[in-house]
Amino acid sequence: MSGFRAILAGATGLVGGECLKRLLASEHYSQVVVVTRRKVELPGRNPKLRQAVVEFDQLGDVRDRLVGDHVYCALGTTIRKAGSKARFREVDFEYPLRLAQLTRKLGATHYSIVSALGASRSSPFFYSRVKGEVEQSLQQMGWPSLGIFRPSVIAGERGESRPLERVSEHLLRFAPATWRPVAAADIAAAMVNVALRSSLGVTIVESRDIPEVAAGRPVN
Repeated sequence: MSGFRAILAGATGLVGGECLKRLLASEHYSQVVVVTRRKVELPGRNPKLRQAVVEFDQLGDVRDRLVGDHVYCALGTTIRKAGSKARFREVDFEYPLRLAQLTRKLGATHYSIVSALGASRSSPFFYSRVKGEVEQSLQQMGWPSLGIFRPSVIAGERGESRPLERVSEHLLRFAPATWRPVAAADIAAAMVNVALRSSLGVTIVESRDIPEVAAGRPVN
C-alpha cells in the first residue's frame, strides 16, 4: 500500500482514540504506529495498525518502529492524576519532546500536538506554563511542518472519571466561542486535516477555530 505512515502517541486517551479511528479509516495512511505503555485492544483486526509498546523514557528501544511521516502527540494528564507537578511535567513536557526529537531524527516531516487554551511560557498558572514551554521547545526544533492545537475543555466520553472537566464542560456550553468545549472528534479531525495539508512552518489552531479546521475550512 502507498500512503503516509503515522506515529501516534496517546491513543488510549480521549483525543488520541479519536485520532486512531480517523487514521485507520483514512485512505491517505497506509500504516499507523501506536506508541503506548500498554497494548491497545481494538475490535477486529486492521492491517494498518502496528504497536510499539514501551515506556516513554525508553523510546530508543523501539526506534526501528518509529520511522514515519506524520507524528501525532495526544499525550496529556492532570496534576491531580499525575500526583505531582514533577510527574505532570514529565508526561506533558518531557515525553512529547522526546518523541519529537527521535522521530525528527528518523525523518518525520510533520508533528501535531494537543496543547491547551491559554498556553504560555509566561503564564502564572503551572499547567498553562508547561504547555507554553513545550510549544516553544517544539518550535525551536525546526520541524518543516508543526501543528499546535489549543482546545478549551475537551468534550467526549472518557474511560476515566474527571468530574471537574465534566462540570466545566456543562458550564461552558453556552460560553463565547473562545471558551466553549470542543469535541475530541473535532480536535482529531483538525489534526489530521492540518497534517495532510502539511503547510510549511507553524500552524496554531485556537480552540474557537478547531471546528472549522475539522470541517476542512481554512481559518485566517
